[in-house]
Amino acid sequence: MVTAEAVTAPRFEEIYFNGIDDMLAEARSHLDRASARAAYQELIGGRAILVDIRPDAQRAAEGEVEPLPGVLVIDRNVLEWRLDPRSETRLPLASYDARVLVLCQEGYTSSLAADSLRQLGVHRATDVVGGFAAWRAAGMPVTRDLRARRGAM
Repeated sequence: MVTAEAVTAPRFEEIYFNGIDDMLAEARSHLDRASARAAYQELIGGRAILVDIRPDAQRAAEGEVEPLPGVLVIDRNVLEWRLDPRSETRLPLASYDARVLVLCQEGYTSSLAADSLRQLGVHRATDVVGGFAAWRAAGMPVTRDLRARRGAM
């Protein structure tokens, strides 16, 4: 049985970040984050892939990026396995040189995910500032509002 005394000092000395805000700031310090418009330009120019890591329920509720060439949906919990060039479960496009633009709902989780990819050696990985919300607000192509479609049925 582990007691509180057994966990305190040595365990807490291993913690590197002073909370999630500190962790997020550190992750973003390694990223050259892209605006929604810049991400779209890279995507349509064939210079990047856009990876939506939002859960199915969130994509259903909020909408999705229009299914264009280079747009992928990869669940956050398997992102590193699919894009690490050394992984046995990698996608064929996994490359250390791939320009990967990670997209979440508001641009927080995507920063952590992009930094994780960079730590694996995917050195051009970054994320979209403001996430899908900024993408949609900037007028970038999205699918119809799935909530409205369900309501019309």
